[in-house]
Amino acid sequence: MILKGNQRAGGRQMALHLMNGEQNEHVTLHEVSGFIASDILGALNEAYALSQATQCRQFMYSLSLNPPQDEEVSISSFEDAINRAEKKLGLENQPRVIVFHEKEGRRHAHCVWSRIDIENMKAINIAFPKRKLQTIAKSLYLEHGWKMPEGFKDKSKKNPLNFTRDEWQQAARVGRKPHNIKRELQESWAVSDNKQGFENALRESGYYLARGDRRGYVAVDIHGEVYSLSRQLGVKTKELNTRLGKTETLPSVCETKNKISNQLSGLFTRYSDELKTQHKKDMKPLLHKKQEMTTDHRIDRAQLNTIQQEHWHSAELKRAARIRKGFKGLWDKLNGRYWKTRKQNERETWQAHKRDQKQREELIHKQLNERQNLQVQINLLRQNQDTERKDLIRDLSHVKSNEKQKTRVSERAKSHKKDHQNDIGFGDLDLGNDYEPEI
Repeated sequence: MILKGNQRAGGRQMALHLMNGEQNEHVTLHEVSGFIASDILGALNEAYALSQATQCRQFMYSLSLNPPQDEEVSISSFEDAINRAEKKLGLENQPRVIVFHEKEGRRHAHCVWSRIDIENMKAINIAFPKRKLQTIAKSLYLEHGWKMPEGFKDKSKKNPLNFTRDEWQQAARVGRKPHNIKRELQESWAVSDNKQGFENALRESGYYLARGDRRGYVAVDIHGEVYSLSRQLGVKTKELNTRLGKTETLPSVCETKNKISNQLSGLFTRYSDELKTQHKKDMKPLLHKKQEMTTDHRIDRAQLNTIQQEHWHSAELKRAARIRKGFKGLWDKLNGRYWKTRKQNERETWQAHKRDQKQREELIHKQLNERQNLQVQINLLRQNQDTERKDLIRDLSHVKSNEKQKTRVSERAKSHKKDHQNDIGFGDLDLGNDYEPEI
């Protein structure tokens, strides 16, 4: 299970992100504990209000838990991982919220703690959180018998396709998956050993090397989106300097965007729009099926919840009827019958809770399997569409390269012809001849 955490501010933004039902097919509020409010927005607003009495700005600690894609992970396993992280990070007994998200056939969890220690009215300091979370993640992989990611075995093999929420949003603006963008940039870096080779490899995938606003190396795609090479490639600036030279020799982002616009504006816009239209048309049946499946799954879960609530209510009435009131109830307490009945009720309540939880998990895992089968078809179509897009960019890049080459050849030919004519003209004049015509 991959664990990623960071300190954050912005309670309202975090609450809206956690309850985002547009980007996630299913959102389940699992727990709100330690807060007066019972909803996420109210809970995180409470945490913000407490932080106002301190100097702390990043008053929350947010943790995401992502299990392996093909593994069925129970809620208790998620809770165990959260409790371990809570203890390791020094956040025990702190108010927290837990939310489950489901998207594209995968389920992951988010846990957000308040960092404000109410007794001392100061923020809890979390030292070396990345190292601590990685230790927990490794132990979870070993205990569950999951295949260990290569990055946990050898840091040089760390998965380069990890991305932030900003990278997700950036990729969404151009209608592509962030891991595809990251992979293309990293493949271009891998096949080149100097600046010229890297620039050529980038152009093959539709990117241009440029100088960022902070003197860093960036890649600009044909849509005008800017990508930090240090972040996307996972290499340090020193290594970029060694291979690419000084950033001062590169064009700025603005200059690069103007260059791209001049080169590809008309041709690419027309072809790209046609391709996007076709891709949307091809994807529409699968997306429609996905929407129908999501709706059906939500209905099934709502029906199960209604049935469980009805059973729970009737069972509560039955258990309550066992407790006698008045003088009989007092007599039951004296002879011990009340305490036996109470223990029986508590035991049955716990068993009913575990039974309902098991039913919910079985339904969720069944639906996840259905959704994963559909996602295989969607991913295959996305892969084919991505290949078509890359082929279009490559073809257009070659066209432009050929046009440039033809232009240079034509200019050289014109220049050579002009020089040749000038040579002939000077020869005919024979400026060094002293002959004067007769009058």
